[in-house]
Amino acid sequence: MEEKEIFGWFVFNSGQLLIVKDSEGKYHIPYGQEAPVAVPVGSTVHTIGEIYGHTAKAYAIYSPVPGNEDSEMMMKDLRASYDVLPFEEYYRAGKASQILNWDKNSRYCPMCGVPTVQVSPIAKRCPECRQEFYPRISPAVIVLIKKEDKVLLVHAKNFRGQYKGLVAGFLEAGETLEECIRREVMEETELKIKNLRYFGSQPWPYPSGIMIGFIADYESGTIKLQDEELSAGEFYSRDNMPEIPKKLSIARQMIDAWLEGKV
Repeated sequence: MEEKEIFGWFVFNSGQLLIVKDSEGKYHIPYGQEAPVAVPVGSTVHTIGEIYGHTAKAYAIYSPVPGNEDSEMMMKDLRASYDVLPFEEYYRAGKASQILNWDKNSRYCPMCGVPTVQVSPIAKRCPECRQEFYPRISPAVIVLIKKEDKVLLVHAKNFRGQYKGLVAGFLEAGETLEECIRREVMEETELKIKNLRYFGSQPWPYPSGIMIGFIADYESGTIKLQDEELSAGEFYSRDNMPEIPKKLSIARQMIDAWLEGKV
């Protein structure tokens, strides 16, 4: 008899991911031949690539699975799952979350209101007007600004906590990434910057973004914060650092690189 395939299962409810605890007390996503929780009527099971050599599947449930840290199975906020899951599982869970969010928000054609049909893992089509729809990704820039031996750190009013991070903002229509960075920095701090160079990027599935990081040098100006966006901001030296973002974010990767003298 042919052995059935083992799948990696990403099961979500309202932004929370189903995770399980093994005999060693470590957390991971469920693996198995069958879905770990019944797939609700109307919920699509999506294929989202591979995880550790297994096909990865994702679907949404309408009610959370009961459980806590003493249970073998529990729901965990996707952002918080970074602290307990292997990185590869957290990373793939981000894609699963984005696909499920797209699925939920693209069930009907915005042109004519007809239910859409999924034609590939990342494409839907309206059977009436033939319009096609793909997962929408919102690009945002984030920039680390250096001034001599200091770095600009700010506290945005939408931050979850009191830490200080980097200036960031969404790309607008018709902008280059470089134009977006200069505009965001000027709008939020009234500083001019120079010598922009690319650092790296990171998918940001909250709910469907990608962060594109740059390093820049201070050119001129005095900090004047945009009240609508920021509550604090100043240049900090390495021996006088405030609380900074958690390690899951590209902001922390950029700050760590600066602390280590790599940028």
